[in-house]
Amino acid sequence: MDIFVQQIINGLVLGSMYALVALGYTMVYGIISLINFAHGEVLMVGAMVSWTVVTFLQDSGLPGWVSLLISLVAAIVVCSLLNFTIERIAYKPLRSAPRLSPLITAMGMSLLLQTLAMIIWKPNPKPFPAVLPMEVFFLWEDGPVITLTQIIILITTVVVLGLLLWLVNKTRLGRAMRATAENPKVASLMGVRPDHIISATFIIGAALAAIAGVMWAANYGTVQHSMGFLPGLKAFTAAVFGGIGNLTGAMVGGVLLGLIESLGGGYLGELTGGVFGSHYVEILAFLVLILVLTLRPSGLMGERVADRA
Repeated sequence: MDIFVQQIINGLVLGSMYALVALGYTMVYGIISLINFAHGEVLMVGAMVSWTVVTFLQDSGLPGWVSLLISLVAAIVVCSLLNFTIERIAYKPLRSAPRLSPLITAMGMSLLLQTLAMIIWKPNPKPFPAVLPMEVFFLWEDGPVITLTQIIILITTVVVLGLLLWLVNKTRLGRAMRATAENPKVASLMGVRPDHIISATFIIGAALAAIAGVMWAANYGTVQHSMGFLPGLKAFTAAVFGGIGNLTGAMVGGVLLGLIESLGGGYLGELTGGVFGSHYVEILAFLVLILVLTLRPSGLMGERVADRA
């Protein structure tokens, strides 16, 4: 029982980070029907910027949580500017091109960002400073544990997701985003500027990826130029799993994928008599992707994106 609950906690933490990145995928797809495969590298840039700021402030005498908060703001600003630039330079000129063109461009942008990060921050893994207290809480005596960092990750994710749903469903910007997703030409006739809305969507997605990147670095304690590739692919899997184009689906898909990975990694070795261990857990995410695309291509919660004329 203790092991099961522990894996649930780990899965919720992992799934929370997947959900934040998956929301970036699903928002961009909902607006312009583009899979931005460079999104995982935005997470990586956020983590690397956070590491740079935290390392710089390490001897400043500031409390650890203040350094982390400053690094989070810096990561959000840098990632937002980066994603805005990517959209303007790489994707905007290709909006009328065949769908394969922006897809190939996105893959190329992913490789470019990885290479630039390797040049700027060097290829070796870097330990992320332990800025938060290494406090561990037992759910019950000698039972499952949860760290302060994991608690902050879960609370932050719930708050961010709540704010995003409020933004999309209750604000003027959200209405403009939904109108642009429905039909950009009609939306432009009603006073909406699709170019501005698309840029805003990329910026919001980048902010979510930056938050997830800082969470990832703080939780796992290491950063590297290639760290965004697998989380990006898994977050894409989560978006497809939940129903790409559906915000709630992206959240549900991210959490479920995190639980599947955590429970699978915890029990795979036992069920196979030690033949498979936790290092084979990467297979599970892509098995989920294959099954979903085969059995339910629209995902668990379907797709809310209307066909465009």
